Amino acid sequence: MSEPRPAEAQIRVIIADDHEMVRRGLILFLSTAADIAVVGQATNGTQSVRLCSELRPDVVLMDLVMPDMDGLTAIATIKASHPEIQILALTSFHDDALVPRVLQAGAIGYLLKDVAAEGIADAIRSAKAGKSTLAPEGTQALVNRMMSPQSAPHTGTDLTARERDVLTLMVRGLTNLEIAERLIVSRSTVNFHVSSILGKLRASGRAQAVAIALQNRLAL
Repeated sequence: MSEPRPAEAQIRVIIADDHEMVRRGLILFLSTAADIAVVGQATNGTQSVRLCSELRPDVVLMDLVMPDMDGLTAIATIKASHPEIQILALTSFHDDALVPRVLQAGAIGYLLKDVAAEGIADAIRSAKAGKSTLAPEGTQALVNRMMSPQSAPHTGTDLTARERDVLTLMVRGLTNLEIAERLIVSRSTVNFHVSSILGKLRASGRAQAVAIALQNRLAL
């Protein structure tokens, strides 16, 4: 029976997810891998940025929907200060338009949370080695993007049905908390949708997004 690798040879990992059960599950999965050590946990994007500066992990497992600072912003922030840290994006739901944005932000991989435990461990090892890992849905999204016509789409055509719902309520003047209550979702989910809307509309802020929505009749 081989002996476990010494601590200094282990891949140091931070888990960033606002759901405690998800963090616990990931820690339990990864505890069986002798070459991986979870050295920190973050419950929001801001905390993940701070922990990366303090702990300098090799790899971060980054949830995309979190309060305070969403995963996309956290990825870009961490990579700007610590380009050597590899980041794997984790998400519960797939969005074709999200995949290129995640990779452009600096993530080395894109995984859905239903991936098997061994798949996560293998993705961490690949990330440490500088190799990308994409969920099959992510790979297909990139293929679709490459095969699509090169002409720019009309403004707002890539918004999902839920993003249009959120945008409509933004136009009506509702805050993120009020939108969350209206749609019966968490505030962090609304924050994530708003961030995605701003990116897709190329808006610098909420007010500009509303103006673009009215100009292009995107709100119901």
